Amino acid sequence: MSASAGTGVFVLSLTSIPICYLFNSLIYSNSAEAFFFAGCTTVVILVISARFMLKKKAPVDPLFYVYAVFAFLSVVNLIIGLEQDNIIDGFVTFFLKVADPHIKTAHGHMISYWDGCVHYLMYLLMIAAITWGDSYRAIGLYWVGSFLMSAIVYILGNAVGKYGTQDGLFLLHMLYISVSVWACFRIFSQPSTQDVQATSIPEAERKSFLHRPLDLLFIIYLIPAFAFCVFRGLIVLDCSSKWCRDYTLQYEPYLKDPSAYPKVQMLMSMLYSGPYYIITLYGLMVPGCEWMPDLTLVHSGAVAQAQFSHIGASLHTRTPFSFRVPAASQPVFLLVNVLYAVVPQALCYRCRTRPAFFLKPTPDKKAE
Repeated sequence: MSASAGTGVFVLSLTSIPICYLFNSLIYSNSAEAFFFAGCTTVVILVISARFMLKKKAPVDPLFYVYAVFAFLSVVNLIIGLEQDNIIDGFVTFFLKVADPHIKTAHGHMISYWDGCVHYLMYLLMIAAITWGDSYRAIGLYWVGSFLMSAIVYILGNAVGKYGTQDGLFLLHMLYISVSVWACFRIFSQPSTQDVQATSIPEAERKSFLHRPLDLLFIIYLIPAFAFCVFRGLIVLDCSSKWCRDYTLQYEPYLKDPSAYPKVQMLMSMLYSGPYYIITLYGLMVPGCEWMPDLTLVHSGAVAQAQFSHIGASLHTRTPFSFRVPAASQPVFLLVNVLYAVVPQALCYRCRTRPAFFLKPTPDKKAE
């Protein structure tokens, strides 16, 4: 298949920039000429993009078109984040005046940046893979983890937070969630690709974890990581322990933010990451756990999104001063939270690049 389809999606996603600017000007000027110019420009840009996309052969995978729309929306989200930080102006001013108040919170702000940068890159990579006929399962599973964490925390945070839920926007969110969940199932249905044949696994790959220094380090990490996610879960559940109170006051007062996002985030981490760490301990000790590479992909995407939003919201000026990380505690806060985000990425890389330990050996076929 020609690369023109992927190029067309990239061009189409960038059209969100002039479209936002034109419609922002249109709404503020109330000019018929502005409306006509914005409409004509939008049609021309979309026609040119469609010409690139469908020049030779239209992709048959429906996910191609889903990711094309999501890529367009991701650029819009990035514009929203940049305008809220006053880096740009005049693109979505009209939208911010009537927008869902949740998007103006620090956590919603971080989600805009994550979707506008990381998810946008993932969409382009998956579109490129579909265009060239390659497997997109690996990057797709990473997106699945990231999307599920972001969506669950955002939707539940909206429902129980101080702003409540607006019915119209809630229906739009549900439509987006429904399409995304369908995409998740389609990604899981893709066949797994492993370059290593189970029959060629050397005996060295089956050694005890005591003779695998890197895996031993990961095992050592998983124990305090499990304790840390449970500890923060207890904090948001209003545990009366002095350790919980002191940690909240000194290092992470954002855990008590009334927006409810940090509470939902920590409960998700405790109920999802906690069992994951226990399962992963088993997978690193017992050979033949073929689900390990996929599981680490999903979890690394989820924890990366969660920690990006949590760290950013804990430090952002949109968070009330009393709930921000104290200046004196920021080095410790950043060290702990960055490590909590980065080590799962390293574990995922280890499982994907050296999967032999996780494959079940098959008996060699006897030559006839």
